[in-house]
Amino acid sequence: MAKGILGDDEERRRHPRQEVTWPITIIAEHGTIEGEIRNVTVDGLFIFCEEPLRLNETYRMSIIPDKHRAIGVSGKIVRADAYCMAEDKSVYGIGICFIEFTDQDRETLREILAGL
Repeated sequence: MAKGILGDDEERRRHPRQEVTWPITIIAEHGTIEGEIRNVTVDGLFIFCEEPLRLNETYRMSIIPDKHRAIGVSGKIVRADAYCMAEDKSVYGIGICFIEFTDQDRETLREILAGL
């Protein structure tokens, strides 16, 4: 099977995705945005939220894994899709690539994911 211009997503991903349903808080110019993480790797994550985020922008965020302390990270929006849930509601699916992460927080996330 031929690959697209960018290639197969799984081929480009260095670490396997872990399916989760963890809360996330994103700090934006106009305040905080709450969302839900749907899958995560040590390199990035995919979330659903009710507010759009700007493609290629960087945001500070707090990942809140089940039964663990919050993990602070900066991430760049690399994908943004709208999913209509009803006439007056849209949910946005947003892919985020981590760009700033303390070594301790990266290791904490790695350990959490290894235990899933």
